[in-house]
Amino acid sequence: MADLANAYSENVKGKFYVDDQCIDCDLCRETAPANFTRNDDGGHSFVFTQPRTPEEEALCKEAMEGCPVEAIGSDGSEG
Repeated sequence: MADLANAYSENVKGKFYVDDQCIDCDLCRETAPANFTRNDDGGHSFVFTQPRTPEEEALCKEAMEGCPVEAIGSDGSEG
């Protein structure tokens, strides 16, 4: 389960985030490309845009549920 205390600093503030358990598998970036991107130097994903539509929210939830190492969380701060 993702831990907000271990979230990458690149994540934009908001509900969804990626923590340091990320193995750079690309699933989240493929599932929700409008919200997740890659840190090329660090070799991990992060949230660069919080979902703005119900469709993006659903894709972020799908990415979170599909993450093989549970590195995506949805208990970040709103706003």
